[in-house]
Order: sequence, then structure tokens, then C-alpha cells
Amino acid sequence: QVQLVESGGGLVQAGGSLRLSCAASGRSGAMGWFRQAPGKERELVSAISWSGGNTYYADSVKGRFTISRDNAKNTVFLQMNSLKPEDTAVYYCAMRPGNWYRIGRDEYDSWGQGTQVTVSS
Repeated sequence: QVQLVESGGGLVQAGGSLRLSCAASGRSGAMGWFRQAPGKERELVSAISWSGGNTYYADSVKGRFTISRDNAKNTVFLQMNSLKPEDTAVYYCAMRPGNWYRIGRDEYDSWGQGTQVTVSS
């Protein structure tokens, strides 16, 4: 059974930073960080291949967020810098089998419980 546990969310002022972590157990694979703001669709923010050699960033976070992983610990990180109020959302990590990430959320079969990120102006 796959289990994903996120941590690192919180309240931060605009311009600040947070680092999210997602610890996985039961399996490894490509990982993605999604976010969902109230009244909006869940969107892919960033993704990383199992090898760590390929990454994806949504245009809205390019240059501000960095995804990385430590396969020895089966953990994925999302470093978020220069945070903006529009980054406020619940952030979810998700896993799909194999090396390659995908853009669509239906491509991921395991999800964490989510962690709240709130950026105040």
C-alpha cells in the first residue's frame, strides 16, 4: 500500500519561502506537486521523474519553485521562494508508477492528504 505524507505548509508573508516535503512508502515512482485553491481546479505545479533527471514547472511558478528528490529516503521536496498571495492553496503530492511524470492529474494513482499554504499580502 502506497502512503504519501506531506509536511512543511504554513502561513508566510508575500516574498517569503517555504519548503514542502513528501515522504513516500510502499512504492516509488514519478512524483508531482499539485495545488488546489478554493473554487478552482486542482492543477499541476511541478513534477519530477523517478530518476530526478527531468522536471516540469507550471509557468506560474517557474523561477520561483524548485522540485527535487532524495530516492534514498523516498522523499520529494518543493522549495517555494518569492511566494505570492496567489500561491495560496492546499498542496498535494502525488505519485505515478514508472520513471516518467505526466501532466494530467488522472495519471497519478496515489495522493497525499494535502498541506495548506497561505501567503499573506
